[in-house]
Amino acid sequence: MDPQVLRFDGRVVLVTGAGGGLGRTYALAFAERGATVVVNDLGGDIKGDGKSSSAADKVVEEIRAKGGKAVANYDSVEAGEKLVQTALDAFGRIDIVINNAGILRDRSFARISDADWDIIHRVHLKGAFLVTRAAWNHMKNQKFGRIIMTSSASGIYGNFGQANYSAAKLGLVGLCNTLAVEGAKYNIRCNSIAPTAGSRLTQTVMPQDLLDALKPEYVAPLVLWLCHESCQENGSLFEVGAGWVGKLRWERSLGAIFRQKNRPVTPEAVRDEWAKICDFDNAEKPRTMQDSISSLYQALSAVDSGTGISMKPTSQETVLHSTGIDPVKAIGQKMPKSVYSYNHMQPILYALGVGMSTRDPDHQKFLYEGSDDFSCLPTFGVVLSQACLMSGGLSSVPGLNIDFTKVLHGEQYLEIYKPLPTSGEVTTEATVADILDKGSGALILLDAHTYYEKELICYSQFSVFVVGAGGFGGKRSSPKAKVTANLPSRPPDMVMTDVTNVDQAALYRLSGDWNPLHIDPSFAALGGFQKPILHGLCTFGFSARHVLKYFANNDVTKFKAIKVRFAKPVVPGQTLQTEMWKEGNRIFFQTKVKETGEIAIAGAYVDLCSTEKNLESKGVVQKDTLQSDLVFEEINRRIKDIGNQLVKKVNAVFQWDITKEGKTASQWSIFCWQTQSEWQYYAQPKTGNDLKRLCKVVNIEFWRPGHPLPRKYCSNHNFASENVVF
Repeated sequence: MDPQVLRFDGRVVLVTGAGGGLGRTYALAFAERGATVVVNDLGGDIKGDGKSSSAADKVVEEIRAKGGKAVANYDSVEAGEKLVQTALDAFGRIDIVINNAGILRDRSFARISDADWDIIHRVHLKGAFLVTRAAWNHMKNQKFGRIIMTSSASGIYGNFGQANYSAAKLGLVGLCNTLAVEGAKYNIRCNSIAPTAGSRLTQTVMPQDLLDALKPEYVAPLVLWLCHESCQENGSLFEVGAGWVGKLRWERSLGAIFRQKNRPVTPEAVRDEWAKICDFDNAEKPRTMQDSISSLYQALSAVDSGTGISMKPTSQETVLHSTGIDPVKAIGQKMPKSVYSYNHMQPILYALGVGMSTRDPDHQKFLYEGSDDFSCLPTFGVVLSQACLMSGGLSSVPGLNIDFTKVLHGEQYLEIYKPLPTSGEVTTEATVADILDKGSGALILLDAHTYYEKELICYSQFSVFVVGAGGFGGKRSSPKAKVTANLPSRPPDMVMTDVTNVDQAALYRLSGDWNPLHIDPSFAALGGFQKPILHGLCTFGFSARHVLKYFANNDVTKFKAIKVRFAKPVVPGQTLQTEMWKEGNRIFFQTKVKETGEIAIAGAYVDLCSTEKNLESKGVVQKDTLQSDLVFEEINRRIKDIGNQLVKKVNAVFQWDITKEGKTASQWSIFCWQTQSEWQYYAQPKTGNDLKRLCKVVNIEFWRPGHPLPRKYCSNHNFASENVVF
């Protein structure tokens, strides 16, 4: 058998309207190449009246006579479940659906009755919907499916006397486009054809001599190719006939803006721009919803800046011009400085936006400006630095003529040089560090340095991916890029989960990212999302504070840097699950959506500051070199899991002094005591902050490190004061 021949062995194909014409030809062609076929035909006349089994039976007999496998189905496509069930009962699966069934009720628009309109839509549009829906989940589960919608030139261009027919036929194209989007990740491909062939439907609109010259056999090869597992075409529309195939696409003029800032919008303004609106020179060819709204983004930007929509270059002399990327001009360019002024409200709002709550006492320092140790979350640094992007700085860079609707936030790096001020004014200077050619797009590396009173407080690197802007011949990697990390090949040391609020995106956007994608359902739908999605930097904030809480005890001075790659979107209300691994001062992590198991943040890590400087000032050996730390961290984790049971047996305080070379290298304490209302337990490295937190929990006065616990406390809890010294 020639391996180049397209075969369908093992595939089950359902062809509707397969009793004659195109449908019969499809059924015979699939069977000839190894497919098992369900031949559906109601057996009615061209207007949809009557019923007979003979048409389908005859085609089944033809297939079997040639050694093929086929069964007949005589149901209307309005009983879609029954058609698919026939395939399942006979062959156990369904792989390919050819929506071919159709009837005609031609009338001029003025004479179309409700019945004429309804039956055409029930058979063509709703019938295809019902049959495809019945097969859809089976295709999803098996991660394979091929679907053909049969449209018509009447639907594409219109035709006298076929208003009902043309409306239904173009509706099938719209249905196909959406199924192509929704089915892509399940390896389901859906395409539309507008065939021209001799059949009982075309005989009413074509002369007989032309009908005789157009055979259905000239259409079938396209259908078989589109349905083969090796064909990845998706969401396309083809005209086909007489052995010729042509692909159709939308074309859109560049248009014109008829609105000006602070001026009323009038029909006269549209009239005055009409020539530009209808000018198809340098026309665009949008393929997706994102492409569709690109001009709206550009128009909004142009209105705000007072400029017009720029004409695309007509010259294709170089690839650089066609992609809109010129690295020579862009790399090294500085964007306009951005200034961000804030008070205590912005850090608090950010903390709430990334999921902090007064339900957790540890969060008080980030939510209450009156707290003794009121602090900014380290990842608030991205809010300070992103101001350079939110102000449209990229649009001012020479050599970056890009479509900003195709810009994605791919990766993020943030390094903190000192704890962020809780209020003040910061200045960010951003530079195009490098531009990489990734083929399918361009990756722009933006380095942003943020200063507070002329002192550098943090550095960010934004990795911005521009879809479709690749292919300009640039390099694929850069030594300037902050790279992601591979996770350790062992189970995580710690897993933390956090449920996002349904209003999480609405809250986070108050920190400065006002993109309607995160709040407006209709706008999200334009982007191909069923619901508004969570900001990637919001998930970033959730993950970072998980690491900060578990491995740094919420001490912001220990936070040095973070790097993440944004992999999948999150929907507000979903649960974030952060999986973490500790190796030295680096905490590797990834964040999943618990409900789906999909990874939202990948290849990520947080670097914690070494404690060497702090320990040296106290004559203590560097703690991070101790293997015993891993033991106590595991004790800490287990106590948190079973502490409420353990404390009933212990009711005491234990302290370990770890020495190295004659000096105290580390101290660990476990506090277990019983209060009147509940069991309490605590295990952490002992510091002043730890003791202060303990005092708040048990409602006793604070004492200075190095002094015994108050005797009142010791006597109440059966502790010997001399054995508990801090």
